[in-house]
Amino acid sequence: MTYPRKHLLAIEGLEPPHIADLLDLAESYALLNRSGKTQRDLLKGRTLINLFFEDSTRTRTSFELAGKRLGADVINMSVSTSSVNKGETLLDTASTLNAMHCDLLVVRHGQSGAPSLLSQKVDAAVINAGDGTHEHPTQALLDALTIRRHKGRLEGLIVAICGDIAHSRVARSNMHLLTTMGSRVRVVGPPTLIPAEAARLGVEAFHDMKAGLAGADVVMMLRLQRERMSGGMVPSAREFFRFYGLDAEKLAFAKPDSIVMHPGPMNRGVEIDSAIADHPTRSVIGEQVEMGVACRMAVLDVLARGLRRNV
Repeated sequence: MTYPRKHLLAIEGLEPPHIADLLDLAESYALLNRSGKTQRDLLKGRTLINLFFEDSTRTRTSFELAGKRLGADVINMSVSTSSVNKGETLLDTASTLNAMHCDLLVVRHGQSGAPSLLSQKVDAAVINAGDGTHEHPTQALLDALTIRRHKGRLEGLIVAICGDIAHSRVARSNMHLLTTMGSRVRVVGPPTLIPAEAARLGVEAFHDMKAGLAGADVVMMLRLQRERMSGGMVPSAREFFRFYGLDAEKLAFAKPDSIVMHPGPMNRGVEIDSAIADHPTRSVIGEQVEMGVACRMAVLDVLARGLRRNV
């Protein structure tokens, strides 16, 4: 497959064929992983650095696993104990990473645009693992792959993304990817948590869960990101669950064969009821984690193909 860029910084701007190719490659890795086989020689001699300025369990671990399954040398940099806490700037960090001759750099940062800035200063291929409220491209890819595996397509599906849309980089990446691939995307939440740009992004906004979920093929729940909120944006957790938490009563308005998704971490009893999160047939939350490894293997694979071999 061909991929038009050196880095993966955002879903916005990617064309449908490029997204479809990434999903097809990720599907092949999902099947390979389930078979118990690996591609240990594909990234042999390559160095992958996970540089996380924010806490992460799923994303960092799955990038680590993806890199190791492809044969890369993987280094996890703990920013909490690094020179960044001693006053080193992001550009100083970039200079240090360049001196290490890193090939692939996975970056999570609290400021929107930080991975993009690093990509301009390092020789490595940079992958955005989440920046501020901007984007989280590999999460959108794994979500799309999970949906496609269950529904057979993305085009024409009704996908309801519910909860804290305003502060969610996951929602933003999914809106870009799903609308590009022909899905009808709805965002559902209180007015304070629906961004004004929703209409510009080609999605429908709803403030009532029952109306927003009516006839939906996919229901994607998001957590309340209180760490990014100013005061007074939402009522109590109990009130939020009453109006916007996903339970059996609200899910009944979606299609009977609809699937339930959540990027994690989940706040049970706030945005989703445990009985729904753990439902044996409707919930695909566990599969999302599995597809995360496959999608990140695909991304590492295609970006490594664009790197010149060190002589």
